[in-house]
Amino acid sequence: MADRYLTVAQVAELLGTTERFPRRLIAERRIAFVKVGRHVRIPEKALNAFIEANTVQPIGDRRSSLGRAA
Repeated sequence: MADRYLTVAQVAELLGTTERFPRRLIAERRIAFVKVGRHVRIPEKALNAFIEANTVQPIGDRRSSLGRAA
């Protein structure tokens, strides 16, 4: 199955941001992109990899590691 190529507007909508944020990611070379003439497209798998790489996992149950209060 071929990868989908998303527009900057589509990426912004999926991330819940303005178009400025994905454009900044492209300008700073923080996400893979494809130039098609003057158009810029972001592969869906590159967006998923960016999200995965920047996902912060929860620490866990902090109460059990602190013990009981006196």
